[in-house]
Amino acid sequence: MTASETLAAVRAEAFRLLARGVADRRSAFHTPTLATIGPDGAPQLRTLVLRGFDAASRTLRLHTDRRSAKWAALAAEPRAALQVYDAGAQIQLRLSGRARLHAEDDTADAAWAASRAGSRSCYAVEPGPGMPVPAPPPAPPGDTGGRAHFGVIHLAFDRMEWLHLRRSGHRRAVFAWGPEGLHETWLVP
Repeated sequence: MTASETLAAVRAEAFRLLARGVADRRSAFHTPTLATIGPDGAPQLRTLVLRGFDAASRTLRLHTDRRSAKWAALAAEPRAALQVYDAGAQIQLRLSGRARLHAEDDTADAAWAASRAGSRSCYAVEPGPGMPVPAPPPAPPGDTGGRAHFGVIHLAFDRMEWLHLRRSGHRRAVFAWGPEGLHETWLVP
């Protein structure tokens, strides 16, 4: 095993990939899949854009429309998981933790102000996400009214599983943060 295959190196690489996902829209880590628990108790999956990552607090920032099913699901049950797979690097990352929702606060205001006009216009669409319409709606002309529907999801993860598929032997590790601190170990892939 090389120094680059230590648990500390794996954890650092996973955090680097998450940070890159925020900055590089071509990165597979830019569009992870978020899993929530629906009102019927069934899992619900959807792809979002990773907008921020704070390594110190292990918190991911995602944006969504507050009229969406995912917002309602997280308001009812904040436990969530996030998964991303980079086919080129053959690395999968699974994170789980609790979500905090931000709507009418400084966090949401700052995220809205930092968003591009094209992104903000997505929140101005009427009716809201998932509503039936007779034909595809036209793109909204601007972001007027969009702020009222905009929300921020902060997912603070306390568990991270890393899997690297490779010809010379797959590698898998888990990192779990609890009251006693970090517990990390290798797993059978």
